[in-house]
Amino acid sequence: MFKSSVLSRLDYRIFPVMIALMLISLLVISSMTGDVTDEGREFWTPLVKTQLRWFCLGWVVFFLASYFDYRRLRSLSPFLYFAILVLLFGLFFVTPIQNVHRWYRIPGVASFQPSEQAKLILVIFLSWFLERRGRECSSLSTALQMGMIVAVPFLLILKQPDLGTALILYPIGLAMAYFGDVHRGLLRIVTYLGIGALMMVMLLFLGVLDHEKMRPVFTTVLKEYQYQRLNPNTYHQKASQIAIAIGGITGSGWHKGEFSGRKWLPAAHTDSVFAAYSEEFGIIGVAFLLLLYYALIYYSFQVAAVAKDAFGRFLAGGLAVYLAMHVLFNIGMMCALLPISGVPLIFMTYGGSSILTTMGALGLLQSIYSRRFMF
Repeated sequence: MFKSSVLSRLDYRIFPVMIALMLISLLVISSMTGDVTDEGREFWTPLVKTQLRWFCLGWVVFFLASYFDYRRLRSLSPFLYFAILVLLFGLFFVTPIQNVHRWYRIPGVASFQPSEQAKLILVIFLSWFLERRGRECSSLSTALQMGMIVAVPFLLILKQPDLGTALILYPIGLAMAYFGDVHRGLLRIVTYLGIGALMMVMLLFLGVLDHEKMRPVFTTVLKEYQYQRLNPNTYHQKASQIAIAIGGITGSGWHKGEFSGRKWLPAAHTDSVFAAYSEEFGIIGVAFLLLLYYALIYYSFQVAAVAKDAFGRFLAGGLAVYLAMHVLFNIGMMCALLPISGVPLIFMTYGGSSILTTMGALGLLQSIYSRRFMF
């Protein structure tokens, strides 16, 4: 039976933020994919129309997830985790697309990328696992089991290869271990290792460490092709920096980005959408965009604060970290602080898998929020 009271309790502050991000996405995709005609640049390009369709479908997913009682995920989470592992493993037995094992091709419909859903399902499964462990969360056995839960999808996604998506799982697992008060000693070690690796990578990209001189050190633990991904001097890295720098304070204006508009910026409507946006809207536009993302993530963490049960708190906290990591990783890549590894910028990047997963995550957050007073 439909209960309108559930939807009436949604946090409607988040709606204008989501709509604003969607509109910005359509503006940038139009600018990057539109052709110049006698009447000016066209707005409704094929990719803009496709993105709009994904947004419409995303709203359906959002409201369905909002109405769905998140507590039912307790019993579903082991099945979901097992199913996503099967899907990730099965990728290696289908024909690769663009020489990588990331997508299932659905004839006449679209391509399905299970690694996007894997991030969301990992948060759900870890929430169930931590709640079940209860007071035993601080034990060493819980920490080791949690490490295995994260490691299996991490390695399967890394093997595709999809470094960016795999790396998102690390901070998600780390943050949820912190929320669950998992073994402090082991958590401290894993945190220090992650911070140390991140600092080394950032020093490479900032030019403090020389890429060629550090090759013998890094290749003791990385393969040669893996180390090449840490090269800060690729064309894509330089092009993204140039596009952001050209934007200046006020930007060049919508549909007036010469560098991005001339296709000199690779993947301007996908991986590099932030750089393309920065060129046309400048620092002022970037500040507005960051304010929108701050509001989105802040409201998400507020859900964790008001959740009525441990499962809801873990789930909301994990989903908030999931959203935050996509923003930090993508912008870090475009600002030449991290290697470009295909992490989408939520709402902005063209593509259905990211949109539907993000809308599903936000819908689950609203499911938790709307039931905060229900017993």
